[in-house]
Amino acid sequence: MDDDVSPILSRAISILDCFTQDRPEIGVREAARLVNLSSSAAGRLMASLKTLGLLSQNPESRAYSLGPRVLTWAGVYTATLDLRKKALPYLEELYVSTNETISLYILQGNDRICVERLESAQTVRIVARVGRRLPLYAGSAGKVLLAFLPPDRLREVMSTLQMNALTVNTITDRSNLENQLSLIRRQGFAVSHGEWIADASGIAAPIFDQFNDPVGAISISGPSQRFSDRVIEQFTIPLIHAAVAISRDMGYRGPFPPKQME
Repeated sequence: MDDDVSPILSRAISILDCFTQDRPEIGVREAARLVNLSSSAAGRLMASLKTLGLLSQNPESRAYSLGPRVLTWAGVYTATLDLRKKALPYLEELYVSTNETISLYILQGNDRICVERLESAQTVRIVARVGRRLPLYAGSAGKVLLAFLPPDRLREVMSTLQMNALTVNTITDRSNLENQLSLIRRQGFAVSHGEWIADASGIAAPIFDQFNDPVGAISISGPSQRFSDRVIEQFTIPLIHAAVAISRDMGYRGPFPPKQME
């Protein structure tokens, strides 16, 4: 076992790994045997996992099965794989036409995560590490995802948003952010200059699914010295074309950008 992994977490994952298609329900004693724990220790862990929504318990047999939270995670993972597969050809087209770093982000909770990126071959470039978690209020991809959230979800996120300064250009004023989001909803894309990395600029457009929800964002990013107003204008048309095409592949059939209630 890795020294950096909590023993309790490792045991909990070992119990979750016991569930398979051939073995969808497991009792405490069987789980204890499979992971080499005492029945009392396995029982306590499984009860905690049930409280967290990771396991469910049959009231009659008292056996456990995977809970609703696991199914939610599985759905997110599957959707992410589908989005990446559909988006990749369009990301590659943008990469060839712009020679800048192209990134694909998805929503996760109140943050965004980079799930794919094609790194610019230029000597000076912006690297968006896959798997990195970033805030929604800073950067073009974050703002475009935030702008197109359903109104109820947007109010919920905005009410809990901690707008910490990442650079001198980070938006920390809520009114300023709301004004920018209104503009983004009208034009269908977002622009940023040095909001989460100093001297880095980006332009991003949203991707929608069949339920009209924003499921991702594509961004073109690079050093601010290369992202003049003229260059950003040149990038806008192919960026939006890619976002629309991916959205159509994801089942979206509405106008772009979608009509939003202010």
